[in-house]
Amino acid sequence: MLRRRYDGLVAQLGGTPAPAIGWALGEERIVELMRLQNRPGNAATPHVYLALAGPAAEAAGLRLAEALRDAVPGLRIETNCGGGSFKSQLKRADRSGASHAVILGDDEVAQQLATLKPLREEAGQRQVPLAGLAAELARMMEARAGGLG
Repeated sequence: MLRRRYDGLVAQLGGTPAPAIGWALGEERIVELMRLQNRPGNAATPHVYLALAGPAAEAAGLRLAEALRDAVPGLRIETNCGGGSFKSQLKRADRSGASHAVILGDDEVAQQLATLKPLREEAGQRQVPLAGLAAELARMMEARAGGLG
């Protein structure tokens, strides 16, 4: 970690001189070193993308994502946190590279169901009880050498 004095910075920006300090983590250097070693960092494609539609689904979705990560070691989940329409969320799911979308709406939360939608194959979507979703995702990971994606 690099520490520096920035006493002259406020004056350079047009303010009155003031004592100041700052620090730098150096993350750009770490990223560059990883790139030079051909290590991609955290660019792994998610196995599933969790699309959330409605306030009850958004609240339940974050808890569901954590529960799935705890229950299925190695499962990579990307959760929609940016709002947006259902259509835009499915576009994000497709761009993420995930092989499946887990769709959770307010109605599904009330019924304790999730919709599992394949994104990379021609198969129909299906509803899965929330209580059995982790087991279903684990079965899918086992069925595909190297995971869902």
